Amino acid sequence: MKNKVLVQLVVPILEESYDVFLPVNRKIGNIIGLVSKIVSEISGGYFVANETNSLYSGDTGDKYSMDVLLINTDIRNGSKIILM
Repeated sequence: MKNKVLVQLVVPILEESYDVFLPVNRKIGNIIGLVSKIVSEISGGYFVANETNSLYSGDTGDKYSMDVLLINTDIRNGSKIILM
């Protein structure tokens, strides 16, 4: 799958992590909305999906900009990212 990357999505508030495929041609803001909604549903609403959710690098702790395409970030197959 050249148009998707497999990453480890860590959700600290749930103390859970998930392996997810993310589309490389979407903006980080769109991806945050998608994964936030999914995690909210999986957690039975314990994780709240809202406009303040952000993605962070699991390696550096840097926050990803909402307006950048995923392909233009350092996120690759096997990357660890954090959803807060």
